[in-house]
Amino acid sequence: MRVALMWEARAVQGRGAELLEWARAQELPYEPLRREMFRAPQDRVLVLTWWETDAFDAELPELPEPAADLITRPVHRWRFESFGAEVE
Repeated sequence: MRVALMWEARAVQGRGAELLEWARAQELPYEPLRREMFRAPQDRVLVLTWWETDAFDAELPELPEPAADLITRPVHRWRFESFGAEVE
């Protein structure tokens, strides 16, 4: 089973680049199959990681919370079961 973890945070206004660099610098105990990072309006940063695992609720490494003075609210986290990509 392939599971994708989504981590999304909103930086304090004007600190989106700093939050993106912070997220890039985070090391996980072991590497995911894939890791992608995105930036969006309002200084938001999104990190997606894909993992091969035996169970949807398996213990998987996740990015931590950034320092409270870097973000405007707690990090949002979601977990999805991947069914592959479609190409048009």
